[in-house]
Amino acid sequence: MGVGGSYVYRVSVDVGGTFTDLVAMDEETGRVINIKVPTEPKSPEGGVLLALRRFLDGRDPSSVGMVGHATTIATNALFGQIDLELPRTAFVTTAGFRDVVEIGRQRRAEVYNLFFLRPPMLVGRRDRHVVRERMDHEGNVLTPLNMEDLRGAVEKIRGDGVESVAIGFLNSYVNPAHEEQAYKVLRETLPDTPITVSSRVSSGYREYERFSTAVVNATLIPIIRTYVSRLASGLKGLGVASPLYVMQSNGGMAASEVVSEKPVTIVESGPASGVIASAWLGGLLGRDEVISFDMGGTTAKAGMVRGMVPEVIQEYEVAGKVHMGRLLKGSGYPVNFPFIDLAECSAGGGTIAWADGAGGLNVGPVSAGAEPGPACYGRGGGDLTITDANLVLGRLNPGSLLGGEMEVKPELAGKAAKRLGEKLGMEPKMTAASVVRIADSIMSQILRIVSVERGYDPRRFTLVAFGGAGPMHACSLAEGLEIDEIVVPPSPGMFSALGLLTADLFHDLSRALITRVERADTGEVEALFEEMEAEGREILSSEGVAPGEMRLRRQMDLRYYGQSYEITVDYPEGSLEGRIQRAVKAFHGRHGEIYSYSDEGEPVELVNLRLRAVGLIRKPELREIPQGSGQPSPAGVRSVYFENPDTWVETPIYDRGDLGAGSVFQGPAIVEQYDSTTVVYPGWKGELDRFGVLTLRRGA
Repeated sequence: MGVGGSYVYRVSVDVGGTFTDLVAMDEETGRVINIKVPTEPKSPEGGVLLALRRFLDGRDPSSVGMVGHATTIATNALFGQIDLELPRTAFVTTAGFRDVVEIGRQRRAEVYNLFFLRPPMLVGRRDRHVVRERMDHEGNVLTPLNMEDLRGAVEKIRGDGVESVAIGFLNSYVNPAHEEQAYKVLRETLPDTPITVSSRVSSGYREYERFSTAVVNATLIPIIRTYVSRLASGLKGLGVASPLYVMQSNGGMAASEVVSEKPVTIVESGPASGVIASAWLGGLLGRDEVISFDMGGTTAKAGMVRGMVPEVIQEYEVAGKVHMGRLLKGSGYPVNFPFIDLAECSAGGGTIAWADGAGGLNVGPVSAGAEPGPACYGRGGGDLTITDANLVLGRLNPGSLLGGEMEVKPELAGKAAKRLGEKLGMEPKMTAASVVRIADSIMSQILRIVSVERGYDPRRFTLVAFGGAGPMHACSLAEGLEIDEIVVPPSPGMFSALGLLTADLFHDLSRALITRVERADTGEVEALFEEMEAEGREILSSEGVAPGEMRLRRQMDLRYYGQSYEITVDYPEGSLEGRIQRAVKAFHGRHGEIYSYSDEGEPVELVNLRLRAVGLIRKPELREIPQGSGQPSPAGVRSVYFENPDTWVETPIYDRGDLGAGSVFQGPAIVEQYDSTTVVYPGWKGELDRFGVLTLRRGA
């Protein structure tokens, strides 16, 4: 079945650090079904199958026409999760370049930390094999591939019990002939061993980043193949025969068979789906420019959407360290593949607050996770978390969460706040308030990174707040950035999973072409784009996409001559002669936005051609909700603490399920629902539209 067949349900499952979320959409009625179960960290497919079993209770498995999935298993493996042992991987490279993957850029991520340790090598030195061969930078053969060296390396690999192999030769981005020859020999000798060719997964000219990408891909193939196989087997056992698609780091879906061979594309699978959902919702509401804010149980993430298109970066360091929302260069494994541009911090509902030796209060980075979870869950956790702090401050329902399915124990949260407060010399409630303030300060930083530090004024944007905890903190963050409008989706705690249903199939291809733009051969540029387009159509066809549902987007990587890094701009439609000039003009404009500097007199260099092959998937449609009264009656009242006016306020509590279209209320207010709680600060007004989307406006 392709992506547009006739069926009843489309199902998506997002595995988070604390909960696994399932969203199913009934194609006939538009009804959305939400199911949330605890994540099983040591066996993430277990949570996926548990959620599916609950969904299928009383339903025909054949009614499921598509399953979308977002997973963090690739990232977890590279971070060293205990039960995800990395396979032994070998690397075959050009003589003289054996240690490139270890030397890297000779960058120390923490300049003043003399004890900084780089992440462990994915390929040990004994498993790096060199062969004599050499291409020059124009793709001319300087030294033919030495077959004797290659066969010796192959025999050593076979005798060492290696589980996966990467091939990376110098300058293969411009001429991959030697890599392809080596691949053929390795495939004939080791038919059952996964083999990654660097020029197939990354065509970049920087050998370290290209080699690293190939090694990461080779390391992940055995793990992802096994995971996908177990999950597919579990789906089959449930009677679900529909295709399985996996979210990629670039925000697009791909068939599970494709990502099994190219798992480097899914290392940031989970966080991308929320940004895609924000772009989709913004389009429905007529908001082209939004900031995506996702606060879950373990982390908080921010992304930027302009013109309904998420911002993308072309390189990322997976399993790297994050400081104040910024990724520390040199702390992870470089991967040359498009990623949704995200800033992330360790501030989720389960993030633990603690006192240091000097009596200072700290929040994160350690999380209570799914087990034992926050103290109020009553599962053995004794540390104060952000969730516990919000409960102490009256912001969460003191009786239960998840619509009554999860009992919470305020007394345990209070005891955790008291224990921490005693170390700090503070009252429990002021301790909880301080924890929330610090968490908001940390999260405000990641919002600034994706907006102010990228050259955008956040005051022009709408904040889309989601995740189980996102709507609780949105007003505080918006006030700090002077944002006047917040949008809270109908099911914010399940919004990332819904994003899997809004994403199209994406495949990003690239070809290196390094030349000054005035010297670029337009015919060569067109030929390379056409070559990539043919490859893109072939991949999409293999996933069941009809020709009429394919879209091909051309882009260029440009930089000022002498710069080291590039900016990606669209290669515009129109007359052949003026295309490159219009792309250069767009480059000048974007350079000015990012760096507050541009010079149209400076020479510009073309570095890469890029193509995004898109397979369109039918998008979900939000169901209209019944009309409500203009001034809804609250379900109750309780005392809630607000930073401004720094006091406790008797606050009306609304059940979101009771609010109809057109309902309007003034803050302060609390809006409770199955998967999240929205805290409306004083000075804000809330209003529900006909689709159940809650919009908060400041000073209205």
